[in-house]
Amino acid sequence: MSFGVFAGIALVVGLILTVGLLSGRRVKDSSDFLSGSGKAGTFLVAGAIMGSLVGSQSTMGTAQLSFQFGFSGWWFTLGCCFGCLALGLVYTRKLRQSGCITELAIVTKEYGPASGTLSSVLCSVGIFISVFSQVIACAGLLSTLFPGTPLWAGALLSALLMGLYVIFGGAWGAGMGGFVKLLLLCGVSLMGLCFILYWSHGPKGLWNSLNDLLTGTALGMIRQEASGIPNISNVTVLKSQFMSLTARGVAKDLSSGVSLLLGVLCTQSYAQAIWSGKSDAAARNGALISAFAAPFIGLCGVAIGIFMRSHYMLRVEAEALAAAGKVLPELPILESTIRTMPTFALDHFPPLVAGIILGTLLITAVSGGAGLSFGMATILTRDILKRFSHRWDDPKRELLAVRACIAGILLASVAVTVSLPDSLINDFGFLSMGFRACVLFLPMTAALWLPGRVDGRYILLSMILSPSADILSKVLSLPGDPLLYGMAVSLLVCLAGYFRNKKRAE
Repeated sequence: MSFGVFAGIALVVGLILTVGLLSGRRVKDSSDFLSGSGKAGTFLVAGAIMGSLVGSQSTMGTAQLSFQFGFSGWWFTLGCCFGCLALGLVYTRKLRQSGCITELAIVTKEYGPASGTLSSVLCSVGIFISVFSQVIACAGLLSTLFPGTPLWAGALLSALLMGLYVIFGGAWGAGMGGFVKLLLLCGVSLMGLCFILYWSHGPKGLWNSLNDLLTGTALGMIRQEASGIPNISNVTVLKSQFMSLTARGVAKDLSSGVSLLLGVLCTQSYAQAIWSGKSDAAARNGALISAFAAPFIGLCGVAIGIFMRSHYMLRVEAEALAAAGKVLPELPILESTIRTMPTFALDHFPPLVAGIILGTLLITAVSGGAGLSFGMATILTRDILKRFSHRWDDPKRELLAVRACIAGILLASVAVTVSLPDSLINDFGFLSMGFRACVLFLPMTAALWLPGRVDGRYILLSMILSPSADILSKVLSLPGDPLLYGMAVSLLVCLAGYFRNKKRAE
């Protein structure tokens, strides 16, 4: 790695970590750490949401998925957009009026400690899936920057950076660092999009390059063998794979969007940003800024993925062509789809600019994992630890417990990362969001809008059966998305609880 690239990365990382450390000066007790004492303005709320929401899945994950499926890779940030709109326009006032500081406390307050404890554990599992997916992405980026870096070393360094990002400043660090990251991310995304449009001579030129490379060519006809993706025999197939929002299947892609929408509403980190707002208006407007920024960043990621697909081939594709006795096209080789966006920066920009882009991507993955681990640590401390021991009621002890939980979560994510093979990181994101939605969405919504009108025993049953249905449908490979089965079970059980309570009242 050249000095210019290293300097650019160091500049961005140094800026964000300085913000995180300086924000620690605002933290005097657990209230400051967990919610900024409710003093955050619109842009800090937006920063706190985007810091966790727009992570590696929205950037590197989108480019990775778009390399193979074009516009279908946009669903992660589109789902984020819909989720933030619902959070800002529908849920903000109800959340802030609840008097709670965790979503699971809302459930506990309405349905009792058993439901609260169960939902705390299950939602923590769902959030943890997203945390280690951020560590996977961050470790992959570090291996691109420093070839030969062992996976365990990259994962450990990733966890260390995530801890430094949030462990000192908490909500203040997440908000201030997230806003700076949002500005950087929008800037480098726009720069990447402008480069692609200029280099390709507009969208039509990009499409022509993709068409010439894949339609009916040896590379286009080896996709099934190399990656398990349908071969591209004609232009119609090319359009269906790269220009369609449902290239991976209508049910799969639409369900992915729905899982993101519901998952945003059921994730502590984003609700925590809402509670940190100094007013309902500041909280709502922060969510709306996030809603409009996320799809723009995602669209730029889609463009990068398609551009890279039209100019590169994968290592597995090169090996498959060689094994079939085909002549290899004169193209640079991409070792793995996870390296789509980092390779784009390194190969097409001056070293210093490439370093700034890579530093922004690194911080994007870092902030995503940090924000999610912060939310998970809040749940574990507020909804589990403090319930079993009053010694943590002291604000300073609680602050120590949250920080220790963050460190433990990140170390556990390193262990999981090392044991997993190379995977599509967005798949983990969709899985995580869907799992959380099955557990929490309808119980929390009923608690906010139908207080005292749903039997708590049925809510507890929903929390057990809904995620079980989600997992079982996946294990049995049932048609449709697992989320649909989980949400259907949750709806039926919650409705049964509503009518049971209504009948008893009569």
